[in-house]
Amino acid sequence: MADQKSGSGMLSTEAKLKELVNRLKEVEGANLESVILFGSAARGEYHPEHSDLNVLCVLGSLAVEELGRVAPVVRWWVTEQKEPPPLFFTGEELRQSADVFSIELRDMQDSRRVLFGADAIASLALANNLHRVQVEHELRTVLLKLRNAYLRAPGDTQELTPVLRKSFSSVLTLLRHVIIAFGEEPPAASRDIIGRATALTQSSAMAFENVLRSREHGGSQTGVAQSYGAYLAELEKVIRALDKHLPKGEWQRTRQARS
Repeated sequence: MADQKSGSGMLSTEAKLKELVNRLKEVEGANLESVILFGSAARGEYHPEHSDLNVLCVLGSLAVEELGRVAPVVRWWVTEQKEPPPLFFTGEELRQSADVFSIELRDMQDSRRVLFGADAIASLALANNLHRVQVEHELRTVLLKLRNAYLRAPGDTQELTPVLRKSFSSVLTLLRHVIIAFGEEPPAASRDIIGRATALTQSSAMAFENVLRSREHGGSQTGVAQSYGAYLAELEKVIRALDKHLPKGEWQRTRQARS
């Protein structure tokens, strides 16, 4: 294991996770119940240039005093290690949040790594109909953000290529959850996820695969306006297919039937 990257205060992936846990234990003691790694790093898909280290922390108390104690650790994690702030829940909050964070918690149940303490995720009960609602909400949010980005820099390759690449991690996650919403177990490989999700929604895989190739190989996105337009159009098809598959008027009936 490398101790540090040369010429930087940045630790290697494993070293920084170990250091995060040590710092959390030092300031929180018995109040720290678990630390869980989730996301691409837990799935074995971590890419240093595009991926984050996503961490969930479960504490016994999240009173203001506890937040004050843990704040320097979060500051170190965000400013020095350039990672997103950990998610903080109490155990009870985590259980009560299962209905509104269905995508995130379902992903954690599928792929997680307990760095410290108890596995707070395994026994959570997740509602399928609420999962479908969140998938549509997140897809529509991504679509709105992509449209707004294009409005700021129409046809600008330098500005829009990073937008496409950055969006793809979220889009791939949501395509995987579209497959789940259709009642199927999603495949593991990115291209297989794209293939199955687009088959279920009668959309084109090519638009998504073009962005994936750009993300994998770097360089400028050629024909960015065309690629961007195709990407938006296929996202719209995915959303319409999901909405048609489980119309909004059926939510309550579906929930009752599955309860």
